Amino acid sequence: MALHDAAIIAYAETKIVPVSDRDIWQLGADILEQLLDRSGHEKGEIDGLILSASLTGAGNPFWSQATADALSLELDFCQTVDIGGCSPLGAVARASAAIDAGFATSVLCLYADTAVAEATARARSFGQEWTTPLGYIGPPAAFGLLTRYYEEKFALDHRALGKLAVTQREHAILNDLACEKLRKPITIEDYLQSRVINDPVRLLDSVMPCDGASGLLVTGRRAAEKRGLTRCVVPVGYGERTNYQASRALVDPTETGHSVAGDRCFAQAGLTPRDIASFHPYDDFIIAIMMQLEMLGFCPHGQGSAFIRETDFGFAGDVPLNTGGGQISAGQAGLAGGGTNLVEAVRQLFGDGGARQVTNTRNALVTGIGGIPYGRNWNSSAAMILTPDA
Repeated sequence: MALHDAAIIAYAETKIVPVSDRDIWQLGADILEQLLDRSGHEKGEIDGLILSASLTGAGNPFWSQATADALSLELDFCQTVDIGGCSPLGAVARASAAIDAGFATSVLCLYADTAVAEATARARSFGQEWTTPLGYIGPPAAFGLLTRYYEEKFALDHRALGKLAVTQREHAILNDLACEKLRKPITIEDYLQSRVINDPVRLLDSVMPCDGASGLLVTGRRAAEKRGLTRCVVPVGYGERTNYQASRALVDPTETGHSVAGDRCFAQAGLTPRDIASFHPYDDFIIAIMMQLEMLGFCPHGQGSAFIRETDFGFAGDVPLNTGGGQISAGQAGLAGGGTNLVEAVRQLFGDGGARQVTNTRNALVTGIGGIPYGRNWNSSAAMILTPDA
């Protein structure tokens, strides 16, 4: 199977900063240099490039080619994955498929965005015509409505959400690459008393827009073995669903495509939620973590608050959660933010977690969320399970 035959042989990440003083391609060059140093590859051996979507490059039909040119890469295969925060996971899946098909042998998966420093994106969708003029602007508006809907349908314990926020902040404090402005301890009371930005969503529910980059080098497992590489991480399960329930006029926005993507991912890996050793969910808002716990089967739909109260999510706990702090406490590097949690999962499976290293490294589950339509759950849902090479 193509997915199992791929190997992530190196990871890289820059410091996440509020506003970058470096160009997006300079950050990309930094990631490339780190990956070459860690893998022992020469630049000329990289013959594939897959970029995650970026707000900086949005609207440029030649973005992957232009980025390859800036990095002096001559390639056999390149593309940009444009499914929002699912793009980093989608890039690994597509790199695995490209390697299996013989289109490339070593693929650079690059996740970089400087959307704060270089805000050039112009999204073309329903927003500009139908929602923005009415004040429905951006993710806080969508998640405010979503959270209120959930709260009215199910019991929502805001202290449970605060527990997730505190746990991720504790992890970010142990992460030198997290945004310095966020590496300060918080309590559940701090969370509950933080400013409401769109009732009932609070400031500490939300990501801080930042700039940064990360990346992975993916090759075939046999190729890795021939090079004598003793450490690699293998994707063993992947699921992706876009526009879940799009054909229905009325939907429950608390039901997401992760129910489908997760089932496929677990089936491919031959695992269940109870088998997951660490969980690295996409976290633009705290409630998104809880909803994914439900949709992926960690707990029944509507019982997320109870599951959170009963579970230790610390790096040494029952289900280690976003051990690098997640995007909410490490900073969201634009549409490259999904790479932050993915690279942290790979780091943990390599055993490089340092002070926040998890004990159980049998596997890690990473997820993505991409896009927020009006009146439904998010556009794209993705889930991937990674294991160390046996």
